[in-house]
Amino acid sequence: MHTSMIIAGLTVDPITNSPIVILKEIDGEQTLPIWIGLLEATAIASELEGIKFSRPMTHDLIKNLIEMMDIKVNEIEVCDLKNNTYYALIHFQYGDKKMSIDARPSDALALSLRMKVPILVNKDVIKNSIQIELKAEPEDKSKKGKKWQEILEKLNPEDFGRYKM
Repeated sequence: MHTSMIIAGLTVDPITNSPIVILKEIDGEQTLPIWIGLLEATAIASELEGIKFSRPMTHDLIKNLIEMMDIKVNEIEVCDLKNNTYYALIHFQYGDKKMSIDARPSDALALSLRMKVPILVNKDVIKNSIQIELKAEPEDKSKKGKKWQEILEKLNPEDFGRYKM
């Protein structure tokens, strides 16, 4: 069972300073916050605000490829929540074949805005999202995983400022 939702807006987590995309039920009051990366938040915000760049950004490039190959994106679905991580699928049709591809929700949402397709959320995801631990432990506890965790924790939004769009 699914719920149709729209992107209601973007905000920033005051504790972690991470961007959050807020999905809101079309025919109701339920909302679903999904923590996303800074670059994906920029891709969503630029499309919501109608900002066009002189060169195609990543999600615009994907949209152009999809259209060039005559693929029809039917919808995106936030389909699962495991270990405090959301999962999404992009459902599409190529000729007479219906297919789905795994995607991060932030990328699927950025694409849904560009392709103007519905956003569906599995009702179990909404129900289980209430139980998310805000300070979850990383899944990768190896030495390499800890090194990446330390690097990511030290990043600030200002670190991305030197990259011009």
